[in-house]
Order: sequence, then C-alpha cells, then structure tokens
Amino acid sequence: MDLQKQTAPASELRASDAERDRVADLLGRALAEGRLTAEEHAERVEEVFRARTVGELEPLVRDLPGAHQHRAAPVYGPAPERPTAGAVPADPDHNVVAVFSGAMRKGRWRAGRRIHAYAIFGGVEIDLSEALFEYQQVVVKAFALFGGVEITVPENVSLRGTGGAVLGGFDVEPLDADDPDAPVVYVDGWAVLGGVEARPRRGRRVADILGRLRASRPGGRGLPA
Repeated sequence: MDLQKQTAPASELRASDAERDRVADLLGRALAEGRLTAEEHAERVEEVFRARTVGELEPLVRDLPGAHQHRAAPVYGPAPERPTAGAVPADPDHNVVAVFSGAMRKGRWRAGRRIHAYAIFGGVEIDLSEALFEYQQVVVKAFALFGGVEITVPENVSLRGTGGAVLGGFDVEPLDADDPDAPVVYVDGWAVLGGVEARPRRGRRVADILGRLRASRPGGRGLPA
C-alpha cells in the first residue's frame, strides 16, 4: 500500500478553528494598519468563517504581511482543573434562580467571577456565548433539584467541570482554548433527580472575544486575575 499517494495536499486539509482565528487576526491587523478598507475586511472575514479547507483560507491573506510566517507550536499546557486559590470570591456576582419556573441570562452581558444558578422544579439557562468577560477565571456554581441547569460558553474559552449527580446527570464537555490568555469557565455542580450540563456553543463563535478581553485591562495587555 502506497501511503504517500493517499495523503491529501496541505491545501485540501480541513481548516481548524485555530487556523481560522489566525487568518481573522491577520485581517484585523491589516484593517488597523489601513491595508484593507472596512468593506474589504468585512468581506474577507465572512469568507474566513465559510472556509472549510486550508486552501480556501490562504488566498484571503496572501497579499498581507505575516501571512506566511511559521507559527510555532504552543508551549503552554491545558487550563488547570480548578481555579487559582483566592482568584474567585466566595460571594456570587450573579444569582439566577428558578423555582417552579424558568430563568436565564443570555445575550450581551458582563460575566462576573462567580455565578450561582439554582433550579428547583424548574430550569436555568446561563448563556455566556455573547458575554463580556472581565476576568480570566469564572466559576459557575450550579444546583439542580428536579430541574436542570444548562450552561453554554463560546468556543474560544476553556471549560472545566467538577460535580456529580444522584438519580440525575452531570455532564460538562471539557474544552481547551488555543490562546493561553483565554478565559476559563469552571462549572461546579450537583444534581439530584435533575441535570447540570455545560458545553461550547458550536457553529457560532465570538471571533473578537480575546481582543476585547485584552483591551479591557489598562494598557490593553492581559487580563485581571
């Protein structure tokens, strides 16, 4: 068997989210430097998130500086399983409670360092996919009794979960962001005859979330701990 003949050309390989992010970053830099007009930038960004292969991404930045620079493999490790001691206060910034009812937080809102969600014979939805992150570490404390708590995060953050269930379900889909400065959402949950689940929102990513995060700190560098 000739394995070499079966290897697809690099341009035909499926594009990863990290590769799309790199191209989007290059386009944003080109717009800021005046190399692209706002209309050209918008058109190319739209094509970035439509692209399925590496070959479809390359023409979008071929005429821009930095397009062919080699990207070294990341040297950072995955996000830790637990938040840094003392980084997240014990008192919640937000309480979302549903008792024989439903409650939700979604859309454009500022996520604090600690969010408490309680679903008792009801349902709670915490949607962070469009939230503004002001802190790198966010804890969601969730409790469900004969109810459910559903947590959604953007694809470009890290997600961790610790918890369990009695005659119910606790399901957190771990996620590692490509950027070491990306926020980390920690879900600490427990369900009794109910369910707690957390997962990234697929198919609709917040492309500029990391840029907003860095800009939120004085000097535009990094994130508050």
